[in-house]
Amino acid sequence: MCGIVGYIGHREAYPIILKGLKRLEYRGYDSAGIALYDGTDIKLSKTKGKVSDLETRLENEISTHGSLGIGHTRWATHGVPNDINSHPHYSNSGDLVIIHNGIIENYESLKKELIKRGYNFKSDTDTEVLVNLIEDVKKNENIKLGKAVQIALNQVVGAYAIAVFDKNKPNEIVVARLGSPLAIGIGEDEFFIASDASPFIEYTKNAIYLEDEEMAIVRRNKGVKIRKIKDDSLVDPYVQALQLNLEQIEKGGYEHFMLKEIYEQPSAILDTFRGRLLSNEGIIKMAGVEDNMKKFLNAHRIIVVACGTSWHAGLVSEYIFEDLARIPVEVEYASEFRYRNPVITENDVVIAISQSGETADTLAAIKLAKSKGAFVFGVCNVVGSSIARETHAGAYTHAGPEIGVASTKAFTTQITVLTLIALRLARAKGTISSSDYRHHLIELELIPEKVKKALESDAYVKSIAAIYKDVHNFLYLGRGYNFPVALEGALKLKEISYIHAEGYPAAEMKHGPIALIDENMPIVVIATKKGHYEKVVSNIQEIKSRKGKIIGIVTEGDKQVKDLADHVIEVPETIESLTPLLTTIPLQLLSYHIALMLGKNVDQPRNLAKAVTVE
Repeated sequence: MCGIVGYIGHREAYPIILKGLKRLEYRGYDSAGIALYDGTDIKLSKTKGKVSDLETRLENEISTHGSLGIGHTRWATHGVPNDINSHPHYSNSGDLVIIHNGIIENYESLKKELIKRGYNFKSDTDTEVLVNLIEDVKKNENIKLGKAVQIALNQVVGAYAIAVFDKNKPNEIVVARLGSPLAIGIGEDEFFIASDASPFIEYTKNAIYLEDEEMAIVRRNKGVKIRKIKDDSLVDPYVQALQLNLEQIEKGGYEHFMLKEIYEQPSAILDTFRGRLLSNEGIIKMAGVEDNMKKFLNAHRIIVVACGTSWHAGLVSEYIFEDLARIPVEVEYASEFRYRNPVITENDVVIAISQSGETADTLAAIKLAKSKGAFVFGVCNVVGSSIARETHAGAYTHAGPEIGVASTKAFTTQITVLTLIALRLARAKGTISSSDYRHHLIELELIPEKVKKALESDAYVKSIAAIYKDVHNFLYLGRGYNFPVALEGALKLKEISYIHAEGYPAAEMKHGPIALIDENMPIVVIATKKGHYEKVVSNIQEIKSRKGKIIGIVTEGDKQVKDLADHVIEVPETIESLTPLLTTIPLQLLSYHIALMLGKNVDQPRNLAKAVTVE
């Protein structure tokens, strides 16, 4: 989950690396560090805390000159967040310095062997073990750094993206990846290393994305040489043009990335169906679906694998696929799916959902499904990500970069893509009438404007947040399509405000959660006119009789819930299957405002990171 940055070229490395670390803080932010080669030696500074803490400390601690350097922002795995465990890490000789994203699972046995050979360790990290293993191989085999890295990596078990250099050979950086993303930016006599392209987007539009089990030696004046780690075979570099632009990764006048991304949802949803949805012609065009239509139509079932917010989007899709396309669907946590010996056959279609396209558990689930002969379709946001490369086919959400750790536009754009797929399959199978199909297309095309309308509730939601910001528990209830929205609303509140919250199907309230309800318990109830409305109203009456505080999410013009609830937030009317795209908006805003009023860092909540690239 950590962020890594490196530079070698003709510019000063420090400002590039520092800016890059700030852009990668969404990947981890409990400690940070930078190592620079100033022409004579490696200068290193690192600290517990955020990149801003490093910046304050570093400029008073070391010289910031040098055209070679690496930097790291950490999400702790091995060893608590402190100065010593922060990256980069030296080898025992001080000649090598490394940064690492991932986990070396067999580090303890490697460490014991290195201690027997006389190596000392200052930190509790697996990364310091790796850099000393590389040094040990280099010294004993009397070989160059690149070859030493290759041999060492063939001895480790786990996941990694690394960048390492030798102060005695300051014209090169050696990088490698397995399970964690790594991009190499190609400039004029300069190269950039990063976990994604955001640190170097203003310097070059050309990048190489390493594949798993590949390493590269990046040299000034000699370019990039890529090899397979296992057999040392050469790989032809594939340089691709970046589709990212600088404006997308900046706040654009908003106070926080999360708020910006909430307000980007109308345009993000539009970009997701742009070119795919032609409502006037009654057409949905998705190459990944069209090219594999037989796989979908012959599927005995669809298995959705995902984690977190993406799992909630998958739950919404279960209703959509079964309702519209009449295909049985199972929605699985990827982290559980991979370990429970699931029954998978060649007649199954597996849909893997991930914002980053790098989620470790989802990638493992994909590999398992492929090994059983299933057809695997990916839904992700990041072009060129691991899931995009690992799946048989797929569809990008085109949401644009999502920097805030708590996903917002990922959820709505994933639902949009999954709805398009379900509608296309329903049309092909004949499980939806022509009139209903056209109606769905028209309504989907109207959703961006309706999301804009839903966002107009912001000020009122903020006033509700002020009332409930100091409570210790929240309950979220929904039925049908909006049960997953209740789960997602509770997750958002937990993630960024640290208030305990639970989402439930409204009908399950009587089977336990009702015991929690008293005059101090706020309950968010999603009660749109479409789908089980009268049943939800009955649940609201049960809450009211127990003095619970009711926050109702209702369709515009609702009267019945308004008479019962303490607060009512209206969203525009739409067809039932599309209501999650609207009902989630006030829940995102509620979480945002409560967290902000509590003084929390809404973009970088504690203990979390954007891309979970380790188990």
